[in-house]
Amino acid sequence: MRPAPKADAAARRETASPAPVATCSPVDGVVPRDGAGSDAHAKVLQQFRIVFNAVKTHFQQVERQVGVGGAQVWALSIIGEHPGIGVNGLAAALNIRQPTASNLVRNLALQSLIEVRREGEDRRAVQLHATAAGRRMLRRSPGPFAGVLPDALAALPPDALRRLESDLAALIGLLGADESAATIPLAQLRL
Repeated sequence: MRPAPKADAAARRETASPAPVATCSPVDGVVPRDGAGSDAHAKVLQQFRIVFNAVKTHFQQVERQVGVGGAQVWALSIIGEHPGIGVNGLAAALNIRQPTASNLVRNLALQSLIEVRREGEDRRAVQLHATAAGRRMLRRSPGPFAGVLPDALAALPPDALRRLESDLAALIGLLGADESAATIPLAQLRL
């Protein structure tokens, strides 16, 4: 007769190798029990917190000041700089997927910040134009329109960007993170 499923699970836990034990560092991060790399670990964790806080603070400031999210402001700025741009062109400029760009366009149009026009021979394609209200909003919006992180990354030297890309790729691999999140604007992430 087989033991009940709960008994099977208990027996497996008793024979399994013990789980690694971790301790907490002064910054609430988990470090290996032997403390190897704990200072570097703590400093890097603090640096991530500083970066996330800077991004979050900027987007909160944008929303407080103009009443719309940072991704919408960035999209509006691209449309303002490139009158007549299409949804696919906007998606490419923002480095996001086309359905995400379509959602931004829909929200901007509902707020009368852009006009969606069908001009030219191909009436299926749309051209996007900032309205006077949209241009006024951009003048009131704190910059950088793309956000503080893309602006800071653009200021880094190429060799620093390559090192950062390589190191973050290794971290993403260790996290087993969903890489499809790469096309979600930072302003739409809940940090």
